[in-house]
Amino acid sequence: MLPGGRLWDIWFYRLKMTALKIIFWLCLFLVAYSYAGYSMLIFLLIKLRNLTRRRVERVDKGKTFQPPVSLVVSAYNEQEFIETKIQNTLELSYPRDLLKIIFITDGSSDQTTEIVRRYPEILLLHEPQRRGKLAAMNRAMEFVSTPYVIFSDANTLLNAQAVAEIVLHYADPLVGGVAGEKKVLKQATDTAAGIGEGLYWRYESFLKKLDSTFYSVVGAAGELFSVRTDLFEKEEKDVIIEDFVQSLKICMKGYVIRYEPNAYAIETSSASMKDEQKRKIRICAGAFQAMGMLRSLFNVFKYPVLSFQFISHRILRWTLCPVALLFLVIINIMIIILSPSPLFILLMVLQAAFYLSAVIGWLFANRNIKLKILYIPYYFLFMNVAVFLGFKRFMMKQQSVLWEKAARQALAQ
Repeated sequence: MLPGGRLWDIWFYRLKMTALKIIFWLCLFLVAYSYAGYSMLIFLLIKLRNLTRRRVERVDKGKTFQPPVSLVVSAYNEQEFIETKIQNTLELSYPRDLLKIIFITDGSSDQTTEIVRRYPEILLLHEPQRRGKLAAMNRAMEFVSTPYVIFSDANTLLNAQAVAEIVLHYADPLVGGVAGEKKVLKQATDTAAGIGEGLYWRYESFLKKLDSTFYSVVGAAGELFSVRTDLFEKEEKDVIIEDFVQSLKICMKGYVIRYEPNAYAIETSSASMKDEQKRKIRICAGAFQAMGMLRSLFNVFKYPVLSFQFISHRILRWTLCPVALLFLVIINIMIIILSPSPLFILLMVLQAAFYLSAVIGWLFANRNIKLKILYIPYYFLFMNVAVFLGFKRFMMKQQSVLWEKAARQALAQ
């Protein structure tokens, strides 16, 4: 019979190993669910629902449902691109008498305002003071008299049918807003930032399509986003990712946000990973702010479906997943030290290979050597590091709404 002390040591050792393994598998499940499992689950739920419910085909009312609509473009120091944006806007395929175009250039100190002023068909709003995009949107809404409004960034180009495709959804009274698709333009000069950003947005577009089909999009991108005018909320406080907060507040009122892939905004990628880092850190800092503003969405009893989507699609990636990735490495090492096993040695090798690929992708990116397969782990790691940096910036209150604009690649001629 083993002495009491020895028996205790064995029991404690087994308990410790069991706890470590449970935490490891939970972390692995969390990451896998967030990046792949959620989309698979939503896809399956949609298929099951279609089996038990008569499918309702979308009715094309494009020719009969053409309500008045306003297009609001916020521009800050966009003199290099604003002429292209204006021409693109004027070429939209929507009855001119039903489309009110508003450009707001508050704070611009270059020639942006003067360029817009050349076009009398555009309502120009300008104040010398720069107070951020949210303040500009709030001010522009005072001049919107149409039942629907579409927001678009000044550095994006819309497809000709974008407005017509978006307003079609408002034939359904339950639709409170419509999210267009964001497309990152592929160019021969694309860097790691361009390739990584392009892959990420194709993945996000796929998820948004599933979310919209299942119930509602959870967060729209400001590049192309529309709302019912009477549902727009003027935020008094500084909101970093106003499009995300605005869209979810509409959902909390009982409406849904639809996704329309046939309405898309095209923009070039970030000029470099440094510029992409600025953008990602700002978004992550804004995400932590948004979680506080939208804390009611954590109440799964009040918003069962929306909360499920909100947490699964957004919150896990912004909070637990980066921490889980760190824990996976640390706990894997601890398990191997305490009790080496072929399974956990293999898992450690796979993790090491993944992060080594990310480092090599980083080295290749710095030398402008394009190898897409290595940019995937690099961009994945980069996004998760940005969460930690964004959290730090949020906690130290260093992220202002007057953020420094990230440089974009020039549009190839």
